[in-house]
Amino acid sequence: MPQPTVRNVHVNRPLTNISIAFMNAREDYIADKVFPMVPVSKQGDLYYKYDKDAWFRTDAKERAPGTESAGTGHGISTDSYYSKIYALHKDVSDPERANTDDPLNADRDATNLVTEQLLLLREKLFVSKFFGTSLWTGSVSGSDITPGTLWSASGSDPIKDVRTQSRAMKKKTGRKANTLVVSGEVHDALVDNAAILSRINGGALPSQPAMVTRQLLAQAFEVDNYLVAEAVENTAKEGQAFSGAHIYGKHALLCYSEPNPGLMKPSAGYIFGWTGLIGGAYAVEMSKFRMDQLKSDRIEGELAFDMKQISADLGVFFASVIA
Repeated sequence: MPQPTVRNVHVNRPLTNISIAFMNAREDYIADKVFPMVPVSKQGDLYYKYDKDAWFRTDAKERAPGTESAGTGHGISTDSYYSKIYALHKDVSDPERANTDDPLNADRDATNLVTEQLLLLREKLFVSKFFGTSLWTGSVSGSDITPGTLWSASGSDPIKDVRTQSRAMKKKTGRKANTLVVSGEVHDALVDNAAILSRINGGALPSQPAMVTRQLLAQAFEVDNYLVAEAVENTAKEGQAFSGAHIYGKHALLCYSEPNPGLMKPSAGYIFGWTGLIGGAYAVEMSKFRMDQLKSDRIEGELAFDMKQISADLGVFFASVIA
């Protein structure tokens, strides 16, 4: 007598408690962690810059009785910012929403896609503005640094290399570097670097080896912020096979980032966020509105900011530091 089989009694349906999507983890993005955001009410404006020379020179002299004191002064100039608007949308049609099966959610998926693509754009803009060659002059030589012994090679000493350049920055600006940004690939090399391990593992035992944490690396490099940039992008065009690449290459940026922006405070960079237009400015601002002519709802994200280098002398770029 025929009996139902396992295949007969079940019709395959998508699971409602799991789905698969690849994207960068939020902690992989560092464009919002390096330089502080300065909220601005207008899209573009000016700010004052004091000439550096007078503040590191003294014109004070001994004063003879009955004579005037020595005089001094300083120069001042202006610079400007201009916050550009970056936006992206995905439309969700009425038929798509009505025909979507659980656990898919067209509005949620559109929001996540738009957000991720805008964050990726922000990260790539950060690289173009700050994380490249011929941008920074704070080093001993006034140009980019490629260590004589790469940090991935035996005998290298990244801590000494960074300390040397931080000291040069102090000499030029009165500020020591407080932030080190490294790519994920560079971080991997630092974790295995013998010179770093010898300093960090001083109290370790064979049965309890020391772990090279990011906090320990910050202490070793004498910076307040040690940031690892891990974001990757697909460099292939639509329709081609996926081609993943690290956005930050094999480089590192040493800089001084002012923790509390204010009057007469220098910084390697500032982010001017146009909060007068949108509340988030440097964070993705999402909106949803009806497109009746398309019988769709539009899910739109927007950013409005200017990434601005403030002082080239407050940054040192380490180019191609690993093989």
